[in-house]
Amino acid sequence: MLINKRLLGTVVPVGALRTKKGIGVGEFADLCDFAVLCKKMRVGLIQILPVNDTGFESSPYSSLTAFGLHPLYLSIEELEEFNASDNSVKKQIKSAREKFEHYKRFSHYEVLKAKLDICRNIYNSNKEAIAKKSSLLSWIEQNQWVKEYAVYRRLKELNEGKSWKEWKEYSIVNVKEIESLWDDKKLREEHFFWVWLQQALDDQFSRASKKIEEAGIVLEGDLPILMNEDSCDVWAHPEIFIQGLSAGAPPDMYSPDGQNWGFPIYNWEAQEKDNFAWWRQRLAVAGKYYHAYRIDHVLGFFRIWASSHHDYSSALGRFVPYTPVTYSDLKKLGFDKSRIRWVTQPHIPTGELWDALKRNWGNLFSEKEIAAAADKIFSAALDRVNKEELWLFKQNIRGEKDIDGLGLHPSIRNYLLAKWKDRVFIEYEKGFFFPIWYHKNTKAYMSFSEEEKKALEELLEKRRIKSEKTWSALGNKLLSVLVESSSMLPCAEDLGAVPECVPKVLAKLKILGLRVTRWFRAWDKEDKPYISFDEYPQLSVCTAAVHDSSTVREWWEKEADQAQFSGFIGVPSLPKIYNPGTAKIILSKTASARSRFRVFQIQDILHLSNNWYSENPADERINVPGTTNDFNWTYRLPARIDKIAKDRELIIAVRELSRIKPVKKKLPNE
Repeated sequence: MLINKRLLGTVVPVGALRTKKGIGVGEFADLCDFAVLCKKMRVGLIQILPVNDTGFESSPYSSLTAFGLHPLYLSIEELEEFNASDNSVKKQIKSAREKFEHYKRFSHYEVLKAKLDICRNIYNSNKEAIAKKSSLLSWIEQNQWVKEYAVYRRLKELNEGKSWKEWKEYSIVNVKEIESLWDDKKLREEHFFWVWLQQALDDQFSRASKKIEEAGIVLEGDLPILMNEDSCDVWAHPEIFIQGLSAGAPPDMYSPDGQNWGFPIYNWEAQEKDNFAWWRQRLAVAGKYYHAYRIDHVLGFFRIWASSHHDYSSALGRFVPYTPVTYSDLKKLGFDKSRIRWVTQPHIPTGELWDALKRNWGNLFSEKEIAAAADKIFSAALDRVNKEELWLFKQNIRGEKDIDGLGLHPSIRNYLLAKWKDRVFIEYEKGFFFPIWYHKNTKAYMSFSEEEKKALEELLEKRRIKSEKTWSALGNKLLSVLVESSSMLPCAEDLGAVPECVPKVLAKLKILGLRVTRWFRAWDKEDKPYISFDEYPQLSVCTAAVHDSSTVREWWEKEADQAQFSGFIGVPSLPKIYNPGTAKIILSKTASARSRFRVFQIQDILHLSNNWYSENPADERINVPGTTNDFNWTYRLPARIDKIAKDRELIIAVRELSRIKPVKKKLPNE
């Protein structure tokens, strides 16, 4: 494949595809039809979201396994055993297809349950023959990971879908115990159901991948960096994870408390002992299908933002690894023991707590009732500092979850949660400190003199510079393992608070970075200007929207500074209401970037034609970060692929997009 060639691409979740063969959701086989459409439009790259098994969790980034594919994407009628099925199975399929076909967004739970029920019926009618299939036995030998997966899936189903941490048996296992369960002949039938599904999924995805390759199109996959805590991999290989810490992202303008994803971080030292075998195997499996892959949250290979599993938010998170501020450092700044306590533990004045109670309850309760409530708070949550009118949180309170568990009135709970974050440093190990993200807004910091603030910031800058060297070395080591382990082209999602070392390492290893037009700006300048398309690195993927953002249409109509962006692209008369003309101009300008790949969400491409506009642009989103509901991750195309393929207006517009050449950087004397 010509993956070094400049290409126009599109991003589509497999579940979004619609054909007459599907059962309420896109399937791997539908990628063949989509490839035909892409070839017609001269789209040279198809990027999909993760397709690993997530069970009944709709987010593709919350996988139960690093290796197993999702049964949601199985084409049941392509199963070898389907032809021998009786009429009851065919009636089940017809009923499910009729029920789900008219859903505007697919129902992850309903569709998956229906498909698994149908697969169970087919398997139960053919299980003896399936168990004897030489092709299946050979496939197991070539895919040893499936043994752990099958054992895990059986136990999870036995425990009604609960997390492995809640299982009464086998919540903690070793390799021998897993092998023993796999070898148990009484359990063979149940284990083979999951193996049979995985072999079928592998066959179908492999065939689709082959068809895409034959069409001359690059298929790019997506490898989430992290694993769900409730996954086969964390259960079977706890030694390669650190489960006491939860990965996420630091606070920003969109998430003032940061993001806590609830996933454990990696124990890189443990993984290095076997030369990162787990990651190498993961890439080998992905390489069966993909020509390129997106490294989700590549920053995590340099350093990960991690918070205590006792917290809901990640406001008190820290970078791992990090060169810490030490007890000795603070003493050199002139901090004695009580001053170190002042900057590392939240202090609550008695009067401030009283004011909070009166402010919330003054019109509802008497002075006596408020005093009783205060006594409850003091006894449940706080300890007095000597005889001062000053209080600290009790030592048994380790985080936000403990505060939440006190059963206090919501207003006081919220007050204490806010105070919990009011410290300059977290002491994550005895004598080791990390500055909280908003340390300059804390009461302790604001009590410093200007000289003290300056001295502290100089110390933190030294620690950041030293940490950068650590991050650079770690990122280079880990990403080198990925690069050398596969012939696939790596593309990195490098959004967020990016350390200075990241673009340098990515460039050195020839890993493509990501440039999202609306966010690729000079944020340090007063008017935060957009960066010119001729300054986009060639080693990059350029896009106008991502699965966690609004579409270009919704951004333009509801979020964008239209005047500034219109001026940036040199089209001051750009319509305020999004239409195919607006879409053509914005996407064409974006496609002129110097980036090797210009990749657009399928929704944004469909907007080049009048035929595919949803009444409400918000309905076209894939995901709204920070929300959990039945909407996220369930986007479907507005029509079947064969119908979209007849839209000549769309085909012509996308072909024109594919022909756009990169803008040339002007020389100073031009």
